[in-house]
Amino acid sequence: MIVIERQSPDGYLEMQVSGRVTEADYQDVVIPAIERGLHDTDQLRVLLVIGPDFEGYSAGAAWADTKLGLSHWRGFERAAVATDNTFVANATRVFGAFMPCPVKVFPLAEADAARRWLEESLGTIHLREGPGNLLRAELVGTLDRAAYDRTESRIDGFIAGHERIRLIVDLREFDGWQGLGALGEHLSLMREHRHAPERVAVLGQTGWQQMGQRVFGRMLKAETRFFDAADAQAAEAWVTG
Repeated sequence: MIVIERQSPDGYLEMQVSGRVTEADYQDVVIPAIERGLHDTDQLRVLLVIGPDFEGYSAGAAWADTKLGLSHWRGFERAAVATDNTFVANATRVFGAFMPCPVKVFPLAEADAARRWLEESLGTIHLREGPGNLLRAELVGTLDRAAYDRTESRIDGFIAGHERIRLIVDLREFDGWQGLGALGEHLSLMREHRHAPERVAVLGQTGWQQMGQRVFGRMLKAETRFFDAADAQAAEAWVTG
């Protein structure tokens, strides 16, 4: 059985799961709730609280769950599962790695932590315009798709105002991406504007960031160079020189 515990106009949806879940639960409860939520907002933040009396999914429910996920593939901003069921937790972690949104598993006793995670801001991109055609992009924390959505129009506007730009990408406080969706947004942004930069300086402090500079540098029609975290002044001098 699935019961809607809370649904708000800002895209938050919490569902309690117990007993055996059937196809009727999806048809009568889950699908109408998802459609209501997507009518109010573009993406949903969903929490499933799976109690200790959970008995599993019927075959019809499993198929309904698959169809729901495929039909609303990009309709979720973030998803969390609070459960002590080992099989459900492990399966969620495996399938969550392929979802376009961040997915996280919490013990049942930490359902409040799951709610806070769904509400909090994971990471952000700070854009700072320098003299001339210089743009600094500071990636902070763990980025989700929403972080790119919040900054895309400003990036587009800056690029539109300059024939070519010089870019500093500051990764010193960057922790990575929340799911494949966020990484996909990053790659999409780079492909869309691959002709805009003429020089790109990447400022970081770990090996994977330096490797990322080499990979991303091949996608851009620009000269790129990696600088250690302590060499911020050298990075600016090179990119503007």
